[in-house]
Amino acid sequence: MGRRLEDIVAALPATRRERVESRFLELRDQVESLGELRRAAGKAQAEIAAALNIRQPSVSKIEKQADMYLSTLRNYVEAIGGELDLIVRLPSREPIRIERLRDVTGKEERASFLKKRSKKLL
Repeated sequence: MGRRLEDIVAALPATRRERVESRFLELRDQVESLGELRRAAGKAQAEIAAALNIRQPSVSKIEKQADMYLSTLRNYVEAIGGELDLIVRLPSREPIRIERLRDVTGKEERASFLKKRSKKLL
């Protein structure tokens, strides 16, 4: 018969148990995927689909994507009841919170980008 995790942890020295507990608390609130994030929020894919006005298979597809637009991620996070913060950490500065992407790119750079992009599409 296998041993239970609780029994193994209980057999550890007190200092080791404290380190294990501390690490558990650090990792408890981290998630590896959007699906885990959704489950942590207590939501089903169908609920997210309804909030985003898309079908459930599209939610599944979003959750499996490795790369996506920030707007897609923001909409998804808001659909599960959260708020997305974009924070840039540079070695020589305090963290910078970006409220809107246009905070980063000025109107002129954005207009130039959109103009170039529209020419490529034509």
